[in-house]
Amino acid sequence: VQLQAFGGGLMQAGDSLRLSCAFSGRTFVRYAVGWFRQTPGEEREFEAAINWSGDTTYYSDSVKGRFTISRDNPKNTVYLQMSSLKPEDTAVYFCASGPIADGKIIPTYWGQGTLVTVSS
Repeated sequence: VQLQAFGGGLMQAGDSLRLSCAFSGRTFVRYAVGWFRQTPGEEREFEAAINWSGDTTYYSDSVKGRFTISRDNPKNTVYLQMSSLKPEDTAVYFCASGPIADGKIIPTYWGQGTLVTVSS
């Protein structure tokens, strides 16, 4: 299983940005996929996940209401639409796949990160 995240960039506070996570290697539709983010010196934190069918989503309190996760199974891609970006959203964003437990994804596979920088 391989995941590849892309779409990061330098943004301004209040902007919107969409990240993509391309999935390959096994039957994409069977896996839940999620997004984590990490800042220097900190652990990766769960932010959003979507189940295999796309009808159930999960969010951390820090992004709920501003970020939207979705998936396009025929395209083997999961998206993270980020709106009303804040400087504190600055981080390296990683996508991951694995089972869902307690409202979070338990990563089995990781993609490489994509950097999002939000200036004030």
